[in-house]
Amino acid sequence: MTRHVIDHISLSVEDMARAKAFYGKALAPIGFTLMMEFPASVTGTVDVAGYGVEGKPYFWLSGAGRQTPRTHIAFGVETRAEVDAFYAAAIAAGGTDNGPPGIREMYHPTYYGAFVLDPEGHNIEAVCHAPE
Repeated sequence: MTRHVIDHISLSVEDMARAKAFYGKALAPIGFTLMMEFPASVTGTVDVAGYGVEGKPYFWLSGAGRQTPRTHIAFGVETRAEVDAFYAAAIAAGGTDNGPPGIREMYHPTYYGAFVLDPEGHNIEAVCHAPE
């Protein structure tokens, strides 16, 4: 049986430069870096930028305009310290608090997450499911 998972996801943004600056800083503590960029002249439509780990871009920004409704994207991490570091970096990069790091028992007893609104209002989360 094949396990189905999401291979990558794209988020449309109004201000590509601002989004790249925010995500470059916010995702750095969890190991994500800017891995690929393609201008509209290559894609045929809009500029895109791909962030990822271990040689694979999983998260893409597309300069196609502000996306509505706003969306929620959760990045899974290995440790609670990574959740804390993501939150601090995202706030420092211009994000807005939408739930500080902590246990969310309503999901399960070891669900440790932090939520930040990016500059365009998308709810970005880092989550660790492992016990402390």
